[in-house]
Amino acid sequence: MRSTILAKNIAGFTLSKKAQDVVVMDLRGLTSMADYFVVCSADSDVQMKAIANAAEEGMAAKGVGVWHRESGSAHWILLDYVDVVLHIFHKHTRGFYNLEKLWGDAKISTVRESAGKVAGRPARSSGARRSSPRRKSVAS
Repeated sequence: MRSTILAKNIAGFTLSKKAQDVVVMDLRGLTSMADYFVVCSADSDVQMKAIANAAEEGMAAKGVGVWHRESGSAHWILLDYVDVVLHIFHKHTRGFYNLEKLWGDAKISTVRESAGKVAGRPARSSGARRSSPRRKSVAS
């Protein structure tokens, strides 16, 4: 599965468990560690686990297994699919790590769910590092 499709599928599974502020960060050309980060927030530890399980089970049903799962922190779960890494943060922890600012040169797309369908609108292109990244919406 292409990494672009993989990222969109993973983002869609996070939304199925009501993840908040879901973004896809395009890291191609910036690093060799991954093509995309999918980053989202949850209100509770229980919701974080539900989001992780939905992504893992949904991708497994598509024949894509997680390469590495890390949940050493109580407020951050990481699922590594090699080309795409899913970061699930507790809403109070996400700002501390601030991946959007750390990877400010990445194209950042916001993923939204609208009326049962994931919909999006373009709003950002890559450019110089910004302290407050602009985002574009994508369909998942």
